[in-house]
Amino acid sequence: MSTFNLVQTSPPIPVRLPPNLSQEQLLSFPAFRSWLSTLQESLQLQQEPSHPLHEAPYKLRSIEVQSCDYFGGQRLGFIKLKAEVTNDRGESLPGAVFMRGGSVAMLLILQPEDATGSSSSGDQEEYAVLVVQPRIAAGSLGFVEIPAGMLDDGGTFAGVAAREIKEETGLEIAADELVDMTALTIQSRNSDQSSDEAHLQQALYPSPGGCDEFIPIFLARKKIKRDEMNEMKGRLTGLRDHGEKITLKICRLAELWKVGVRDGKTLAAVALYEGLKREKKL
Repeated sequence: MSTFNLVQTSPPIPVRLPPNLSQEQLLSFPAFRSWLSTLQESLQLQQEPSHPLHEAPYKLRSIEVQSCDYFGGQRLGFIKLKAEVTNDRGESLPGAVFMRGGSVAMLLILQPEDATGSSSSGDQEEYAVLVVQPRIAAGSLGFVEIPAGMLDDGGTFAGVAAREIKEETGLEIAADELVDMTALTIQSRNSDQSSDEAHLQQALYPSPGGCDEFIPIFLARKKIKRDEMNEMKGRLTGLRDHGEKITLKICRLAELWKVGVRDGKTLAAVALYEGLKREKKL
């Protein structure tokens, strides 16, 4: 293990690294920079007298990076670290973090061009696109979920979402055609939302007890020929040379909440879509 002092904090705190990770690699890792900035802003809020932790504020004392994984042997992918966050009373907060950074997810709704029904009657013939793929972390070789992908070092959330739709489904959808349902919902909330949330990402956090991952969920609608939609069913897609073994699945939109019940982001997409429609924001 090697150690350096993190000068981005005041006072500087010690950071311990495993042998296969350098200081430069850690400090240039977007997920680490985003996490550290967000945590520092949260800790700063304790200075407000109204903050519930104001009387005994917590401080970040040290960070120990326990392990890391690389994509393709070169690009830093995941980090497991332990942050020591304590107050002057000797009380501590859980600090184990699996760090992977942000992702995007897409609710892709298809409507056959010859479909009957209307939006005003509420009985439109609409379908959702799902992907079935191995998810070893879940112990599954056929996990059902809406299309999703990790954020890279550049580009916009919408741009990444559009690229993932192309890679996973073969459909071309421009970034400016996507609706960020998570941001739209957060912006429409009442002003009584917690001030401690203001600096968080405009995204959902699927497992904040131990993971930094955040996911904005986008909506895309597309009219399509029925034959073309039927040809999508069971199609093998994904970046095969990156280990993606994806099979497309099409289900009625009204059944999505049941078909994708094991996937948190799928259920979140259903809730956001139905809530925004109910409030006439879509």
